[in-house]
Amino acid sequence: MIDLTRARDGSASERNGVAAQIAHAFRQSGFMIVTGHGLDADILDQAAQSARNFFALPEEAKRSLRSDLDGAFRGYIGIGDETVSYTLDEAAPPDLKESFVVGRPDIGTVPYYTEGLGRLAFAPNRWPTNLPELRRALESAYWAFEGMARDITRLCALALDLEETWFDDKFDCHCSTLRATWYPPQDAAPATGQLRAGAHTDYTAFTILRLEDVPGGLQVQMRSGEWVDVPLVPGGFVVNAGDLLSHWTNDRWLSALHRVANPPLDAGVAADRLTLVYFAVPNYDALMECIPTCTGPDAPPRYAPILAGEHRRRKIAKSMQVAE
Repeated sequence: MIDLTRARDGSASERNGVAAQIAHAFRQSGFMIVTGHGLDADILDQAAQSARNFFALPEEAKRSLRSDLDGAFRGYIGIGDETVSYTLDEAAPPDLKESFVVGRPDIGTVPYYTEGLGRLAFAPNRWPTNLPELRRALESAYWAFEGMARDITRLCALALDLEETWFDDKFDCHCSTLRATWYPPQDAAPATGQLRAGAHTDYTAFTILRLEDVPGGLQVQMRSGEWVDVPLVPGGFVVNAGDLLSHWTNDRWLSALHRVANPPLDAGVAADRLTLVYFAVPNYDALMECIPTCTGPDAPPRYAPILAGEHRRRKIAKSMQVAE
């Protein structure tokens, strides 16, 4: 558990101290819980309630807001639309969740945003006409998460013995997304191997999660292979390294396998869970190649360079498969 207060308000040496804690967390498990982040709880409470109002709409109204662009995560994703275990080439029944996904609210009309990989990275957001508060709430939450992500990105640079601004030009046109995910109560036993979200790693630089303390929650696989519950810390957020940070750091930092477990069948409505998840994704044309401080004579680069947007596109395409 890491308190960001000193990193936000303290001296250079204090910032380096917090950065060292982040380096330790990402090397050991790929996960950390952060407090002292400065996010306004009211903004996130409003976003969560607005999202619940959306998920309460009739199925037809929600499905009318599914993405109209193949491979773009925007708008509504229903139960049966996504199987995240496929991103690791593991077949499983579809995940038991619904999501509503928002991208950057301030995209431009120049070719960078509208052509090639930019068409997917910056696909237009989709909004219900009868819930205007949803747009206001989720856009406010998006910008709040973005500020926290900027702080973490600069601390990651310090943690890797880089200039604090090393990542800045890799994120100045970032294509991060905010996802509200609803895990409905389960009134019947899931199919064999079916989870609220199957085991996967995130195809991001890192991910920030706001959790709820209800049954059937996030679990992470430790290096020993053991699955452990991620605890809820009041006012804290879970932050985990994703594939892109692992790729960038030559696997020095761990993109840990995680999943969302099913609740006990007798939990009933108490298992109703809503999470807000911010996926911090660099510019789609950022080249993912080994960071200079993460390689040497005994640690040659493990991965061929790849554009961040291409890596993300491949993972999204896999996750949208449905088990036969």
